[in-house]
Amino acid sequence: MKRIFTLIFAVTMIAVAANAQTKKVSVLGDSYSTFKGSNPDGYAPFYPDANNDVKEVAQTWWSLYTKAKGYTLEVNDSWGGTTICNTGYFRSNSANSSFNSRLWKLGNPDIIFVFGGTNDAWANAPVGEYKYADISKADCNSLRPALAYMLDALARIYPNATVYTILNSELKEDVNESFRVVCKHYGVQLIELHDIEKQNGHPSIKGMQAICDQLLEAIK
Repeated sequence: MKRIFTLIFAVTMIAVAANAQTKKVSVLGDSYSTFKGSNPDGYAPFYPDANNDVKEVAQTWWSLYTKAKGYTLEVNDSWGGTTICNTGYFRSNSANSSFNSRLWKLGNPDIIFVFGGTNDAWANAPVGEYKYADISKADCNSLRPALAYMLDALARIYPNATVYTILNSELKEDVNESFRVVCKHYGVQLIELHDIEKQNGHPSIKGMQAICDQLLEAIK
């Protein structure tokens, strides 16, 4: 009986380990998560960049993370310069490239990382008011309702996936607070980055490793 129990336990642990290693990760992001050839055609990548030492895809935060966990990348839908809301730089209409326009392109992931808000902050997009129901297209011109729409939609489109939001360091406090409040409302874990080394405004090799390390620490 003891031998049978030991065998069942061993088989179970092998199955658990195999399942952990085959988890699929999708990324919905901006330039911080791009790398030429790793994002959909027509998207604007930042990496590699002449003024940043990240030169290989293996040096990106998402590549480091999936390798560390033994996961596989499902889809990396990241587009440089994009905002979560539909207001881009110089108050331009960014509805065709915003995070909310790309929600349905993440495949069949077990884990979704949303890494955004940086361009909303840098573009001085309106933060708007907190709103969690009857969110209109016009409402999504502002960050708070657009963020709420996004998290609600992700939960509906990918009911079996766990969603994590990643927030860049050194952003405007109203953007930081918007993420804290909206993520708490939807019960989504928010990972606020700190001490991220950057070159040309974007994570360096050290910065990418720091992002990976902070994700590994935050997600148990």
